[in-house]
Amino acid sequence: MKIIINGACGRMGQAVRALCKSDFHAAQAVALVDMNSVTDPEQRTYQTLWEFDGEADCIIDFSSPRATQTLCRYAQEKKLPLVIATTGQTPEELAMLQETAKTVPVFYSANMSVGIALLVSLCKQAAQMLPNADIEIIETHHNRKADAPSGTALMLSRAIRSVRKNLCETFGRHGQAKRQKDEIGIHAVRMGNITGIHEVHFGTDGETVTLKHTAHSRSVFAEGAIAAAAFLVKQEPGMYDMQSMIH
Repeated sequence: MKIIINGACGRMGQAVRALCKSDFHAAQAVALVDMNSVTDPEQRTYQTLWEFDGEADCIIDFSSPRATQTLCRYAQEKKLPLVIATTGQTPEELAMLQETAKTVPVFYSANMSVGIALLVSLCKQAAQMLPNADIEIIETHHNRKADAPSGTALMLSRAIRSVRKNLCETFGRHGQAKRQKDEIGIHAVRMGNITGIHEVHFGTDGETVTLKHTAHSRSVFAEGAIAAAAFLVKQEPGMYDMQSMIH
């Protein structure tokens, strides 16, 4: 499987490159694209996607939401499946991905971890079994993460609200008012070099259930992205996510 890595010089891009070198899912990085790289076809490095015109099976993007328009145009023109592993897209950028999915397969997930996909399923189950519980989501990441709350926290909230439709999101609660019954609290913590921790608390007057996922290494997200690419190259045009892949 021949992969174009967009955002190849970033931490996650480098993790994907390392897995390609280890032949994970028989993946081969045929183009390393990053605005901070030097274009050198012999080294397979390019500053822009458009500089690469070789053969590829899929694009994996670990760059920035600002690249969405370029990625969509390139994927459509080259008829390449597209794995989007960045978060923080605007509604307009998400609409671009939906439009692109009409002509090529697009895999979009706020988190590429299979463990997070399991957490999503468990949260939906807990929300159904504890219909009166207060629910709070706390996510912790390194101090360089740009978006807050994380895309994963929002994904967890959406999953819970799909079965508890009366809930509304409250971000970073503050002030003097008491907690409202139908709130789902979402809180972001940024410090140090923490890869990613997501905790979901379900609390009643009598008990508390906590579901927690901790990422120990960025490689788990790189592994998920390559697995997503291997899945995506076999699919018809459309939008796919981690739940699509594991079911």
